[in-house]
Amino acid sequence: MNEFGFNFNNTYKDLPNSFYQSAAATPVDFPNLVAFNDDLAKKLGLNHDALNSTEGAHIFSGNQWPDGSAQIAQAYAGHQFGSFTMLGDGRAVLIGEQMTPDGGRYDIQLKGAGQTAFSRMGDGRAPIGPMLREYIISEALHALEIPTSRSLAVVTTGEAVTREEMLPGGILTRVASSHLRVGTFEYAVRAEGENDHKVLADYAIERHYPELKELPEDEKYLQFLHAVVDKQASLISKWMLVGFIHGVMNSDNMAISGETIDYGPCAFMDEYHPATKFSSVDVGGRYQFQNQPGIGQWNLARFAETLLDLLHEDKETAKELAQEALSRFGKLYESHFLSGMREKLGIIEAGEDDGEFAEELLNLMVEHEADYTETFRLLSLDRIEESELFRQEGFEAWYAKWQQKLERQNVSKEDAFELMKSVNPAVIPRNHLVEEALNEAMHHGDYSYFHNLNEVLKRPFEDNHDDIYKNPPKAEEVVHQTFCGT
Repeated sequence: MNEFGFNFNNTYKDLPNSFYQSAAATPVDFPNLVAFNDDLAKKLGLNHDALNSTEGAHIFSGNQWPDGSAQIAQAYAGHQFGSFTMLGDGRAVLIGEQMTPDGGRYDIQLKGAGQTAFSRMGDGRAPIGPMLREYIISEALHALEIPTSRSLAVVTTGEAVTREEMLPGGILTRVASSHLRVGTFEYAVRAEGENDHKVLADYAIERHYPELKELPEDEKYLQFLHAVVDKQASLISKWMLVGFIHGVMNSDNMAISGETIDYGPCAFMDEYHPATKFSSVDVGGRYQFQNQPGIGQWNLARFAETLLDLLHEDKETAKELAQEALSRFGKLYESHFLSGMREKLGIIEAGEDDGEFAEELLNLMVEHEADYTETFRLLSLDRIEESELFRQEGFEAWYAKWQQKLERQNVSKEDAFELMKSVNPAVIPRNHLVEEALNEAMHHGDYSYFHNLNEVLKRPFEDNHDDIYKNPPKAEEVVHQTFCGT
């Protein structure tokens, strides 16, 4: 361990050489630390005082490497908008795998650090705006108790990058349980080594599902597939319950760990509508809100394909086992989603009609263009009469049924409302607030909007925030498109 608290044990480099390339961040002349996550630094066992400094800015820009750092770019492949592509970290460098005081292991990666062997035609750099977006939204999801990679720091580089316009450059320091993706396995089955995908599977099991490693091989890899299916069904249900839209659910953006990863044009819904999308590159709406569970299952099918010869020596039997595992996704997702929706509505004692009942509310919200977050929060506060939805045709009958459900329970309404307030956020990273924070930082060098928004989002279930953070956008504030910055 060094003065900064880095304590690396870089196991990824024990994999075959084809899985990574040596990489060194391209130095920058004027790194400036504009965001530092003190709480995360402490969790990682890092010396936050030493890193929240000019010297820390040099580390988080790649100008200076801590002792024992990995300095690699990882190889992977992926189905991007349904089409297969060989890929890799084109603008990211893994600093190393940090061992934490509690025995955890986390990748620490620089994103936007310059060209690597996988950059293709890209510059390997990133504008500051998308790096700040990932910081805001990944930390917001963490506060909402949704599994996610996290953001440790953001530096400006003092250099401009060219996209549609010249923009200030930025580098994000990202922390994840690992960067193993469905796309890493898609790469492995096409790599030179005959058993590379088996080596990778054993590595992933050791790192993320160690309870499986002692199983006989004819069970281990099948249970590995089941475990990843379970994790993703749970994760995507959590996205849907808060109105989060990932935006680019390519198979290389699905983590084996079950964490949300690779934030690009991600956004939260305001008005509830299943077909909502924001990503400027998702022209056909492949990754719109309502498609996320189906795309999750599609990506998992690509993952299952990479494991077939590990599941059983007979191809047809292997396919049957894989299909059985994949077929569980829909029921698992529906179970997770319905359980979460019951909590959002204060339904502690489950009823057979709860799914239809929740769907009835969602249909009313679509019909009357109700704000997703505000509607559930006002229900939680027993103040739904303040919403426009309360006065709309059909809502009164639904509301009466809801009251009856609450009254029939063997728990008090107060207990039901407390449960609701613990899962229905008062504040989310609303798009107009995120865009304002990014614009002020990118074009005016003012990071106060960014910092203020992050402080609010740390406490999403509290009501003592200024109304500007809680209210839906006015008509002129609505954001219709988001951009990934690549």
